[in-house]
Amino acid sequence: MKFGGTSVADLDRIRNVARRVKREVDAGHEVAVVVSAMSGVTNQLVAWVNQVAPLYDAREYDAVVATGEQVTSGLTALALQQLGVNARSWQGWQLPLVSDDAHGKARIMDVSTDEMLRLFAQEKQVAVVAGFQGVAPGNRISTLGRGGSDTSAVALAAALRADRCDIYTDVDGVYTCDPRIVSRARKLEKITYEEMLEMASLGAKVLQTRSVELAMNHRVRVQVLSSFEDRPGTLVVDEDEIVEKQVVSGIAYSRDEAKVTLTKVADKPGVAAAIFGPLADASVNVDMIVQSSSEDGKTTDMTFTVGKSDMERATKLLRESAARVGFGELIADPRVVKVSVIGVGMRSHAGVALTMFRTLAEKGINIQVISTSEIKVSVLVDEQYLELALRALHSAYGLDRQ
Repeated sequence: MKFGGTSVADLDRIRNVARRVKREVDAGHEVAVVVSAMSGVTNQLVAWVNQVAPLYDAREYDAVVATGEQVTSGLTALALQQLGVNARSWQGWQLPLVSDDAHGKARIMDVSTDEMLRLFAQEKQVAVVAGFQGVAPGNRISTLGRGGSDTSAVALAAALRADRCDIYTDVDGVYTCDPRIVSRARKLEKITYEEMLEMASLGAKVLQTRSVELAMNHRVRVQVLSSFEDRPGTLVVDEDEIVEKQVVSGIAYSRDEAKVTLTKVADKPGVAAAIFGPLADASVNVDMIVQSSSEDGKTTDMTFTVGKSDMERATKLLRESAARVGFGELIADPRVVKVSVIGVGMRSHAGVALTMFRTLAEKGINIQVISTSEIKVSVLVDEQYLELALRALHSAYGLDRQ
């Protein structure tokens, strides 16, 4: 059972978490709990680090920001003890949850659960684990990046061979689209790992992308459900568990996009590498890429997207390499959004992209860039059309219908 920041935002909510855990214990289950920091705490810790040392030592940054989860795990264990449940807290280094040394965004290498399993068997003890943190080489505290508690929970579930990993959050499941924008969005009973991975990476904020990747690799059944309501959530499962596959299961969007266009780029081998090499070296992630040749075949226009926060850095790097690459004009536009339709049913159904293009055309929405994979079609459009595009596509694919 994993509880996010809003689920443990104050002492009353921590007590509510304890009651939920006790209910599972009373039902005869062996329970491991993973908790995030209380809502807003990590932001405060990060702010303090930046005030003290803007160019900080990443190892000390991790030592500071990992304390939020340490507080929550101790308080949750105490709340369980008050309800008569045998419980103890575990920090990442006590398991240990071993990570690499990429401080601030470490990846999990191994999880040891021998002692935890012994205490399950001998003392029926509930383990309350601090999420987001591990131990790196040199016996240093590490953190797994924002949303890392989801990854901690899935990794622990895989190591324990748990029946299920329940992710409790402030929404009651995975929806066909953002219900704040599309009022007729429906909660999905089940969704495949592949679809959830695409939705998470394309803007849906329900689960951290790495946690879905880990769940898919280890076949951990994940359930997303609400901390505040007693109703079934959404199961993230293997494709074999879903009998009737929808052509399109959901529509995701991302506002964190900026479009960069280079005009009159020489149309010759090595130019693309010269453009994208410096961006890769500076860890600027490039997503959608479109290249269009001129009539004479000598030059080409190159359009691609980067994260909004990377736009200034990307344009600066490109201007610095202008003499080497050679291009006419550099145009950067942050006023764009990416809209994606996702579904494993696309593998066996033609016309999914056509429906998207026709629907947007009927609404007068111009498509600027297109990107596809086996189970998704993404387009870049002007940000002013986001809500109109989402509602129109939701209806066009029949997702409004119960």
